[in-house]
Order: sequence, then structure tokens, then C-alpha cells
Amino acid sequence: MDRVKDLASKKAAVIFTKSSCCRCHSIKALFYDLGASPSIHEVDHDPDMERALRRLGCNPSVPAVFVGGKYIGSAKDIISLHLDGSLKKKLIDARAIWF
Repeated sequence: MDRVKDLASKKAAVIFTKSSCCRCHSIKALFYDLGASPSIHEVDHDPDMERALRRLGCNPSVPAVFVGGKYIGSAKDIISLHLDGSLKKKLIDARAIWF
């Protein structure tokens, strides 16, 4: 869990993904469309990382999105935040995007 927390705190926006996950791809594309350049960590071949994400409350384990070092949710949560306008605010507050 310490490794996940450390990686999540190193950049304003961090997404843990799997290369074969269509939801992960969609969330990455959304962040890029918003002007963010998130740090992407693939957990395809790292079962310890995936277990650590689950222990932190990430369910499903991917995509797991951290903004400003805090877990803000999975794909469903991120889409909800985007639709109500609060995702952009979170990204601005964390200095992941500038407007």
C-alpha cells in the first residue's frame, strides 16, 4: 500500500490501469481531453499492486484515479464527477490543469 500511496502523491493526477481495460482507456482519454497529463501506472503484471489498490478501497481495482494524492474513484465515479463539473475543479485545485 505504501508504494501505491507514494506513486499517487508524486504527480497531480495518477491513474492505475490495465492495458486491456476499456474503462481505463476511456478515463485516460477523458483526462487528456481535459488537458491533464496524468501519470499512468499499468498493473497488468503486478498482482501486488492490484491487491494494494483493493486494500485501499479501490473497487474495482482499475481504473483507480488519484488527484492531489487522494483517491477520487473508479470509472463510474470519475464520469459522475465530470458530468457535474467537479472533476475539472479537482484537477484545477490539484494543479493538474490550468484555466
